[in-house]
Amino acid sequence: MKKQLLSGLVAATLLGAAALPASAQNLAIVNGKPVPAERFDTVKQQVERTGRQITPDIEARIKDQIITAEVFTQEAQKQGIEGSSNFRAQMELARQQILINELFAEYKNKHPVTDAEIQAEYDKFVAANGGKEYKASHILVEKEDEAKAIIASIKKGAKFEDIAKKQSKDPGSGAKGGDLDWANPNSYVSEFTEALIKLEKGKITQAPVKSQFGWHVIRLDDLRQAQLPNLEEVKPQIAQQLEQQKLAKYQEDLRAKAKVE
Repeated sequence: MKKQLLSGLVAATLLGAAALPASAQNLAIVNGKPVPAERFDTVKQQVERTGRQITPDIEARIKDQIITAEVFTQEAQKQGIEGSSNFRAQMELARQQILINELFAEYKNKHPVTDAEIQAEYDKFVAANGGKEYKASHILVEKEDEAKAIIASIKKGAKFEDIAKKQSKDPGSGAKGGDLDWANPNSYVSEFTEALIKLEKGKITQAPVKSQFGWHVIRLDDLRQAQLPNLEEVKPQIAQQLEQQKLAKYQEDLRAKAKVE
């Protein structure tokens, strides 16, 4: 019976929307009290804002949740909870949050990210990450003498990977034999980068390299031209990032202009 009722409500909402004014439509009648269809529209819009597709199943779930919320609300009203100070305080916080959400949604609608902005951000990304990529390995230790001893051992035939697994203080690469995978050389600290780009393929640093993390023994395993995604592949991520940046700047500007005593 419940499923039949929900199906009927879906049909009535869709078929009757054009014929009846919004105020004349009800989602349901709960204990004799009409539940306006506008509530469904509001929740549906909120779900759509998250990027989710509204399927018939989701529509049914939204309607069921609204009706259930009405049942619980009526009981709370019956018990006089609306008159409590705690309720009023929470209502004010909820009112503020709704206003803030609408403020930011309105700002994003009026200040959309343009294709030109996306292109410019992508061009900066390409400029910063283009060129060559390096596949490097390293062994990180605390003392220079340890690093010198490791270099000497490798020259005598010890395996770089075995030493890295046993002695490297870098938990991420140490377990993988020192492998740092492919990366733009500028992604490392400057001392590491300077030493890396001077190496020949397959060679290790002849002297330990000091950085803020300790002492490194570095090996260049391979190099290639940077393989970057095209604009269409990363366009959604760039758009989202720029949207967040715009919104963050708007929030900062509002806070900066506010007079707080």
